[in-house]
Amino acid sequence: MKISVIAALVLASTVVLASTVLPVSAQSGPTPQEQMACRGDASKFCAEHIGKPPQMNACLRDNKAKLSDACRKVVESHGG
Repeated sequence: MKISVIAALVLASTVVLASTVLPVSAQSGPTPQEQMACRGDASKFCAEHIGKPPQMNACLRDNKAKLSDACRKVVESHGG
């Protein structure tokens, strides 16, 4: 009886851990190729946010209509 309770707790803990870790990994930062695609646009429209990823992402989303096609695709692929 105690073994099945322990097994249930381990299973529940594993499910909770997986549900908190997986969304974070799915929202990883841009790849080097994606950074290169947006480098010019970031400098042109969002220079004040260089080195501040959350603010840079918001700025690029806000300026999506002005971005190059390559950068726009990157922004859209990250939910923007």
